[in-house]
Amino acid sequence: MAKDQGACDSLFANPCETKTTKMCCDCCLLGKANQEQGLPCDHNLSVGYQCSLVSRACCVDGAPENQTTPIEQLELPNKDETTENGDNSVLTDQCNGKCAHLCVGNDTCACSKGYKLKPDGKSCDDINECLLGVSNCRGGERCINTEGSFRCQREVSCGTGYELTDNNNCKDINECEAGIHNCGPEFECQNTQGSFRCTPKVKCGAGFIQDALGNCIDINECLTQTAPCSQGQVCINTVGSYICQRNSVNCGRGYHLNEEGTRCVDIDECKGPEKVCSGHGCINLVGSYRCECESGYIFNSISRICDDVNECRHYPGRLCAHKCENTLGSYKCSCTTGFKLAGDNRNCDDLNECESSPCSQDCANVYGSYQCYCRRGYQLSDIDGMTCEDIDECALPTGGHICSYRCHNTPGSFHCSCPITGYTLSSNGRSCQDVDECLTGTHTCSENQSCFNVQGGFRCLSFECPNNYRRVGETVARLQRSDIIRCIKSCQPNDVACVLDPMHSLSHTFISLPTFREFTKPEGRCSSSLSSNSETWNIRDQNYNYVPMNMIFL
Repeated sequence: MAKDQGACDSLFANPCETKTTKMCCDCCLLGKANQEQGLPCDHNLSVGYQCSLVSRACCVDGAPENQTTPIEQLELPNKDETTENGDNSVLTDQCNGKCAHLCVGNDTCACSKGYKLKPDGKSCDDINECLLGVSNCRGGERCINTEGSFRCQREVSCGTGYELTDNNNCKDINECEAGIHNCGPEFECQNTQGSFRCTPKVKCGAGFIQDALGNCIDINECLTQTAPCSQGQVCINTVGSYICQRNSVNCGRGYHLNEEGTRCVDIDECKGPEKVCSGHGCINLVGSYRCECESGYIFNSISRICDDVNECRHYPGRLCAHKCENTLGSYKCSCTTGFKLAGDNRNCDDLNECESSPCSQDCANVYGSYQCYCRRGYQLSDIDGMTCEDIDECALPTGGHICSYRCHNTPGSFHCSCPITGYTLSSNGRSCQDVDECLTGTHTCSENQSCFNVQGGFRCLSFECPNNYRRVGETVARLQRSDIIRCIKSCQPNDVACVLDPMHSLSHTFISLPTFREFTKPEGRCSSSLSSNSETWNIRDQNYNYVPMNMIFL
């Protein structure tokens, strides 16, 4: 690609192949640039061993026939020399500052160690030493490319009892200094490579041996030693020692006299009335016996019994996910609060506490625990955090603004009420609206009276026409929710003054002003206008209660 196209920008399907091929192509372009600029093909550039081979091959291949030198005759750089940090380039000012890194004379640029020259002849690209195989990483280490260099990282962990240091080496962990050992109070911790050892603080004297719990147990020298007494003597064990007695009648432990009483023969302890191995397998030996312990037990050669193996101590953190508890001949796993033992009896699964309904209302299971929630109108109790208590909305600091008249708390909610008579609860469920008895026809006024609505009730009003006037039977509804009573002139015979009076009629208007009331401080205004033609008052209400008015024009 470098020879045919003179560029390395084409893409490939495989990303790994793309990166490797482009690096090889760039090294070839570097060789072609040396050939075109008249530089020797073996010009020493710090581009790495593999890249130097490719660069020289492309330089020789593109040189004229009279200038070619077989590649096998070229002096190739030593691979180890190309991985050092130094370079042999000479800094000069012959390139007039056009080079990104170094100038090697004759207007030719070069790059620092860990970089390669780009096709433009002056810029530098990082060399991936890991892909070129020129890193010095050891076995078990992974090469990671960095800008201008590389670093080696350990692939395999150090294992239990060791930790990785900053210089990529494994260092022993001192469990005794770190306080992560499990030695009891009667033992001292001694660090070992990759682990630790618990040694008893109290040393046992001669004739005793210390068990795993630090107890001093007497050694039966008659059993542990081969022929401690001379021939013809019987060995008798004592606390911390033993004695030898002349064998007259009694035989040593593990033997008894034959029926003739002439010699001592072996006792088969496995067939005796005493269960020497306590339910474990028993193998008779000459003068002794051995127990074949079941799984979870180990034979104690001193006490000659099967001791329980504490699996939790022997394999800490490997048997159970959470807690390990030793049992006779085995062990059992348990889990911390919020978890339950899985089907394999080792791992722990999250326990869904909500299945047992610990909360009084809603429950949400979380990993290792649970959370209680309350429905609207309730809140969690500060005492147990599980019981939902009713919120008294009427007692809250803002409770006085919930209802316009009276608030009644209910479990999980509340409701509002209005005075018993004269009001009804509005559609919003909180405000009280005046009932217009005059409009609904629930008043008790007679036919000769006019009903006048007031807040919470009504009034029955009467009006009689003045002298020389008579009442007109009709009721005219000129204004919304108003009644007008009209009186027309009715003069007596020979009443000249009455006849000459220009006022022919008068109207008496009842206006029920309030229709809705909030139980707050009233702030309203009333405006009026007089029409000379109709001789009536028009009064507009602004949502609040006013005393009824009776206006008459004569």
